[in-house]
Amino acid sequence: MKRTAIYTQHAPAAVGPYSQAIRSDSLLFLSGQLGLDPTSGTLQSGLEAQTRQALANLRAVLAEAGTDFDHVVKTTIFLTDMADFAVVNSIYGEVFSSTPSARSTVAVAALPLGGLVEIEAIALIP
Repeated sequence: MKRTAIYTQHAPAAVGPYSQAIRSDSLLFLSGQLGLDPTSGTLQSGLEAQTRQALANLRAVLAEAGTDFDHVVKTTIFLTDMADFAVVNSIYGEVFSSTPSARSTVAVAALPLGGLVEIEAIALIP
């Protein structure tokens, strides 16, 4: 089984010793994305902007690997406040509108760099 790291400049560089994604055969395992601007490396301001940026970052990594949101099979959303669920869910639904992936959403005590939301995914590579 081959294991290949995926990297794109259109998503933020890893803030630790991990890859943006790892491809193994036809599966793609995407690391969690915060709402970081890939150019400046700064966290977007506010929950809505961070959620949109996290999804944009995921889209960029998916594209680099030759796939897209239609091929995502599982996501996990991490929130620092479960009261933010409705806002994040609404924005998430804009991206996963036709056949949504399986998903878990969990509350966490904190996220790196003071983020409010982080999203990770597993996708198929067609």
